[in-house]
Amino acid sequence: MNEKKGIGWRLDGRFILIAVILILFVGWRAGLIGRGAEDDGVGETAVTATSSPAANIGGASSTSIVESANDYTRGELPVISDSSLSPALNPVTYQGKKPEHSFQTYVVQRGDTPNIIADKFGIKTETLLGGNPSLSEESSLLQTDAELIILPIDGVLHDVAPGDTLESISAEYGVPMEDIIAYAPNNLEFPYRLYPETQILVPGAVREVFVWSPPDLSSVAGNTSYEGRGVAPVIVGTGTFIYPVNSRNFSQYYWYGHRAIDIALPVGSAVFASDTGTVTYAGWNVYGYGNLIVINHGNGHETFYAHLSAINVVPGQIVYQGNVIGATGNTGNSSGPHIHFEIRLNGNQDNPCWYLGC
Repeated sequence: MNEKKGIGWRLDGRFILIAVILILFVGWRAGLIGRGAEDDGVGETAVTATSSPAANIGGASSTSIVESANDYTRGELPVISDSSLSPALNPVTYQGKKPEHSFQTYVVQRGDTPNIIADKFGIKTETLLGGNPSLSEESSLLQTDAELIILPIDGVLHDVAPGDTLESISAEYGVPMEDIIAYAPNNLEFPYRLYPETQILVPGAVREVFVWSPPDLSSVAGNTSYEGRGVAPVIVGTGTFIYPVNSRNFSQYYWYGHRAIDIALPVGSAVFASDTGTVTYAGWNVYGYGNLIVINHGNGHETFYAHLSAINVVPGQIVYQGNVIGATGNTGNSSGPHIHFEIRLNGNQDNPCWYLGC
């Protein structure tokens, strides 16, 4: 009995060994077939075709899908444009954050100047222009009771317009894009979409100042020089300048946003022609000057007398140094009675103190 049982175990062991050998042999053969198929370029196709979940959508065979995919060249594949900062992303597929700013405001008081207000808040005077575009007009002065935005840091508050990108704003103000992105309240995250009718703060930027140009001598002078020389001045000034008022009570000096001097004095005080010349402008000015007189001195120099309460001259009139041409006032963008006095040379705004010795 025990002998038969031993024979059975030996027979079973042989069957097991044979079965293992058969399994190994089948696996080896399958490996050879697979490698041969890959060498013929069909193995990869088969795997690709069966791995696609849409292999037979619409009745298309797996083979046709693979062949269609292989028709694309590398240059035809869709790529992300380098202009990824463009605001033209589809809002259905991407909705970025919008800026979240919080600003202090200040109501202009009688006698305020940009310098005084900037000192109160510890910012540069130019930053008042950055937060308040209206102050970049020619006179750069303040209107009493006007409400100003006070930026938390030096820079410019930019109104985002359709088509604006970080690249275009960076180029406009000469500020690196990284600085604009780094300012947290701008809420800029890749791909840096900008939204029209919002505002972003451009750190360190300075707003460009608008400069109004008065009429030239051709608008008032009747006689002209020979061809090619343009309009001949009716009269030429002395080349020296005197103070336009009998006061030295300066309320504001020359700086980037205010290229003139202000002298405070009561309304109705006499205003004198700083030098001899021809009046080219005498009237109301919509760019903040209020009642304004401009005198062209025929030698490249012009003088401006702004915020007047009265005007005693007309365009085309010749005036001589020291003539009374008007009276001081508080018209236009002004926070108190004073005269705003400019000297320009060939259209450039010079510091009047260079000529007057302030």
